[in-house]
Amino acid sequence: MSGYGGYNPSAPPGASYGAPSAPPGGAAPPGNAPPGSYGAPAGYGGYNAQPAGYNGQPGGYGPPGGYGGPAYQGAPPQAPPPQQGPNLQQIFTSVDRDQSGQISVNELQSALSNGTWQPFNPETVRLMISMFDKDGNGTINFQEFGALWNYINDWQRTFRFYDRDNSGSIDQNELQTAITSFGYRLSPKFYRLVAAKFDRDGSKRVTFDDFIQICVIIQTLSAAFQRKDTNRNGWIQINYEEFMELVFSTKI
Repeated sequence: MSGYGGYNPSAPPGASYGAPSAPPGGAAPPGNAPPGSYGAPAGYGGYNAQPAGYNGQPGGYGPPGGYGGPAYQGAPPQAPPPQQGPNLQQIFTSVDRDQSGQISVNELQSALSNGTWQPFNPETVRLMISMFDKDGNGTINFQEFGALWNYINDWQRTFRFYDRDNSGSIDQNELQTAITSFGYRLSPKFYRLVAAKFDRDGSKRVTFDDFIQICVIIQTLSAAFQRKDTNRNGWIQINYEEFMELVFSTKI
C-alpha cells in the first residue's frame, strides 16, 4: 500500500510496521550532530552533574531492541551489562537520593533535563523506567540504570540530528522528518495533532522528553496494530470490545 497508511504492510511478523530495525541513533550519522548542548542545562537529557553522552561518551549500544523492533511489553529490552563509564556508579549514587540502591521515577525525573531548564515529563520517565524495570517493582537498579543511560544517549543523538536549528526543541516539520525517517508513513494531519497535543507552552514545538514519549507510543501502538493485521495490508477489522482490549493491553 503506497502513500499514507501508517505502516509497511510487507513488514515481517515481529517487526514494527514501516520501521527499520536500526536504532534511533543510526538516523544521525556520526559527526553530524551539532556541538554543544544548545542552551540546555548541564546534563541535558542526562544527569545534571555531568552531561550524558555529550562529551565523547557514546551509548554502548543502539536503543534496546532497536527502534522499530518488537513493542516493549513490560519485559526490558535485551542489553549488554552497563559499561563502567566515567563516574557512572557515582552518578547512580547521586541520583539515588535515599540510598536505597534503586532509582525511582521521582529521583530519575529530578536528575534529567529536557533542554528547557525544566524536569523531564514525568510520563516519559515512567515509560523509560517501565522499559528497564526487570522485576516490575517500579524502580531500576544500577544494572538497569546503565542500560537506561545508554538508551538516553542514543535518543539524544537522534534528537540533536533533527533539531536543525539547534534550539533544544523541534517543530512539526522536524518531527515529521524524524518519524518518517524511522519508516512510518503518516499524514501531515497526524503530525499536527501530535504537535498540538505536546505543545505545552504555545510554542508549537516538541521538547526532547516529549519526543521520546511520542516515538515510544508510535512504536508500541504500531506493534499492537500489527499483531491484529494478520494480512499485513495495513487494515484491521475489530469490534468495540476488541478495540478496548487492544488499548488497555498495550503497555504505554
